[in-house]
Amino acid sequence: MAIRERGKIKWRPASFMPEGFAMTHAIVKDQERQEKPTLDKYQGEEFDQKICYAMEFYLPVMLTIWEDGFTEGITGIVHYIDLIRHDLRVEMKLGEFRCWT
Repeated sequence: MAIRERGKIKWRPASFMPEGFAMTHAIVKDQERQEKPTLDKYQGEEFDQKICYAMEFYLPVMLTIWEDGFTEGITGIVHYIDLIRHDLRVEMKLGEFRCWT
């Protein structure tokens, strides 16, 4: 008695699996997004004072940055700040800078 196998036909539904995993990953990632936190006037002033103090005395700071719905913790030394345009440049490692506006 010969075994009749379906061959490649039985694997056809499995070809959609990577796309399904990617879609599921995108849905889960989208659900983890957070709204942009808002600071009131006094919290903003206190934040600016602490940043200026850290920049003046070359102190390391630990900041939580919100970008595109996700938060990221960074540690570094404040290199430059513009209080009018709210630009912040942090030195992550020696000679490596990151900027935020």
